[in-house]
Amino acid sequence: MALWKDSHTGSSPAPTHPGIAPVPVHPREPERTNVASLTPEPPRRPAPAPAPAPVHRSELKESHISADLTVEGKIVGSGHIRIAGRFKGDVHVDGNVSLDAGARLEGHVKASVVSVGGELIGNIEHAKRVELLETGVINGNVKAGSLTVAAGSRMRGQVEFGYDGETRAKSDTKGFGSA
Repeated sequence: MALWKDSHTGSSPAPTHPGIAPVPVHPREPERTNVASLTPEPPRRPAPAPAPAPVHRSELKESHISADLTVEGKIVGSGHIRIAGRFKGDVHVDGNVSLDAGARLEGHVKASVVSVGGELIGNIEHAKRVELLETGVINGNVKAGSLTVAAGSRMRGQVEFGYDGETRAKSDTKGFGSA
């Protein structure tokens, strides 16, 4: 069996005879072998590796404290955390914090988005968004860019929302006294 690239574009196919291989219309392409060429070739450089993609918040891993656990300590890092059990300590993450219905968190929270469906005893600071679900209870102060409160939820504390945190406060004070 002969192997070649048949790029015959004519209207009639090449004649075939029994026992004789057809002759290709175009000359053969060079065969590829495992033998090194005698002519020196410049060394091939490997292609540069693609730059690692930046980590987006939606791609962060989520850690989970299940409903039958009680943990005491401090959570710091990047990623999302979902608490369904009991946690006593501060939570500072570059991600989201979700407190499920029936869960309890005693400590301060700093996160991008905080969703409270259980009971939070402590303050929420520098959050972009806080969601207080209908089963949620907050006993503490909240400072966030936006706040969503569902009917049936409860809260005791002070709330500041609609501000970008300290950057907005600093720019407001610069406006005073300047002419």
